[in-house]
Amino acid sequence: MPGIVQDKVAIVTGGARGIGRAIALGMAAEGASVVVCDIGASLQGAGSDEGPAGEVVAEIKAKGGKAIASTLSISEPQNADLIVKAALDAFGRVDILVNNAGILRDVIFHKMSWSDWSDVINVHLHGSFNMSRAVAGHFREQQSGAYVHMTSTSGLIGNFGQANYMAAKLGIMGLSRGIALDMARFKVRSNCIAPFAWTRMIDSIPVQTEEEKKRVERFQQMTPEKIAPLAVYLGADAADGISGQVFSVRNNEIYLFNQPRPIRTLHRSDGWTPSKLDQQLKGALQGSFTPLERTSDVISWDPV
Repeated sequence: MPGIVQDKVAIVTGGARGIGRAIALGMAAEGASVVVCDIGASLQGAGSDEGPAGEVVAEIKAKGGKAIASTLSISEPQNADLIVKAALDAFGRVDILVNNAGILRDVIFHKMSWSDWSDVINVHLHGSFNMSRAVAGHFREQQSGAYVHMTSTSGLIGNFGQANYMAAKLGIMGLSRGIALDMARFKVRSNCIAPFAWTRMIDSIPVQTEEEKKRVERFQQMTPEKIAPLAVYLGADAADGISGQVFSVRNNEIYLFNQPRPIRTLHRSDGWTPSKLDQQLKGALQGSFTPLERTSDVISWDPV
């Protein structure tokens, strides 16, 4: 029986480890040819290593699949074009882009340097734009295509010490929505996934108290392989009609996130002054303010 993405061509950035690796293998298992993009850098973005991407390609080929590797950095626009060219040269087309590559530079905001900020933005947000733009013309010409972008509950909800990462990941949600709106006329879809998974991006969580130990044990249940099925499905023609949405995967749960919309209104026919706002705004709206919460405050129950 053909796989759900049989004969499709998928590009997966950050495809050599963790969630990206699971998605690349999942795409191949469901019949897609895969371009595994990964520079093999450290979690902080330092260095490079051709080995990890090549290992995933070898694993796909050993199972009878088709794959090539790319170790070009997606933060450079010209590299994105070269990655897409490699897909076209090897497989003749491109159908699915999974924007998964990322780095971390966690630091409390008042100590965050420009490089902490710009390096994270460059890989996550600029890299996602570069790759998305590089395939957009091909998707338009063939009147089909699917984007799957990795956002994060750190951006959707919040976390300490991650202002750079939060900004990048919330920016990716906006990018995905913009692509969905602009390219719907060409039958192109764009969606986001906020993944919960135990990967090297979170394996530095401190474990000092019994509560922290239990939290880590819960995270370790949520393997990267749990994320792959939704990413593969969203790339398939079977997901027609799903676009501009934000999903999350948490072990065996799939969530659909809402998106910002007005929830309360305050009006004065004679207009506002700072004094009038002081008299009325808090009393009218404060009960509906979004609390300063982290992901663990909002999604506090054990994964199932």
